[in-house]
Amino acid sequence: MNIIPYHEIRKISPEKARELVRKVFEANNKNVSKTAKILGVSRHTVRRAIYGPLEDKSRKPKTCPRKLSSELENLIIQEAKRTGFRYRRLSLYLFRKYGVKISENTIKSILKRNAVPRKTRKTKKGERSLYDYEALIPFSEFQLDTKHLLDKDSLPKEVYEHIKKYNLPCYEWNMIDVATRTRFTAYSYELSSAFGFMFISLVALWLRTHNVRTPIKIRLDNGEEFCGGSERKLKEWNKMLSFLGVELNPIPPKAKHLMGIIENSHRADDEYFLMIHAERCKTKDEFIQRAQRWQDTWNFFRPHSGKGMNGRTPFEKFIDSKSLVSSHVFQFPTLLLEDILKKVGTFYSLFCNKLGGKYVFTTYPF
Repeated sequence: MNIIPYHEIRKISPEKARELVRKVFEANNKNVSKTAKILGVSRHTVRRAIYGPLEDKSRKPKTCPRKLSSELENLIIQEAKRTGFRYRRLSLYLFRKYGVKISENTIKSILKRNAVPRKTRKTKKGERSLYDYEALIPFSEFQLDTKHLLDKDSLPKEVYEHIKKYNLPCYEWNMIDVATRTRFTAYSYELSSAFGFMFISLVALWLRTHNVRTPIKIRLDNGEEFCGGSERKLKEWNKMLSFLGVELNPIPPKAKHLMGIIENSHRADDEYFLMIHAERCKTKDEFIQRAQRWQDTWNFFRPHSGKGMNGRTPFEKFIDSKSLVSSHVFQFPTLLLEDILKKVGTFYSLFCNKLGGKYVFTTYPF
């Protein structure tokens, strides 16, 4: 009798293969050894086909001691959908926010198994970079912006309420060097052009003190805390700041994409600084101390994956540039602008003898 081999039938249908075993078993006086010899299988396979079900049993393990708990898996999925992070950034984010260390490969498997979509941004065909990043000289091109810290859309409710309850600073002043992503930060309780001029002057003086000799170009928006869209005000500021080799270049209206580097840093401020450390501060001094540590972490230890950075920290990019600027430029003190105003004034007195007339600073309206 010609019999199709058991293993070939099994590839087509496991049920049919076991039915064949049962027929051969009956035809050979229910002899297990003879049936196994005819079909070329083990006796265990014969017994499994005779006494067990026709369909295959599940191979799913009954226990998995190293499997993440459902609570942790749900947390990973929730944070991935909320932040848009993939496995590498998400692993670091979970460790910093919750103190939970989870392998990148584990997170990658969970995201794939639960079909968590990747957030993508479509790039227009022919879109160009804002700068020639490889040719930029450190501390020659900057982006300047302010951030409103009390933002209900960005912060959890408890963090928002904590900042209000303990009267922590409400505004962040941030200037970032495009070439190295080095940031210079200050804080205040209000927005005003006095603080805007003070912060720009303070950073410019700090750069010149540390051997920055190139012209300093600063890109900024048209907020009331700066030139407020006024050509006359912009001209006056540029004239005063020209003695420090500084040139202000406001962006056109509705052109926020030109401030992409500093706008992206605001998200990092929310996720890695405010959401984690703001609730641990009950005084402005504690807040400024933690803000200083966050600025130092950004400048010395946080790798950047943006154009021209290739995973380096700002300090590593600065060292690789072979610049003659003093490395102490990275130790810029994070300050509260109200404290500077009380001690040294508006900085306008440094330039008042260069211009005639009386200059009036404006406060941002609410």
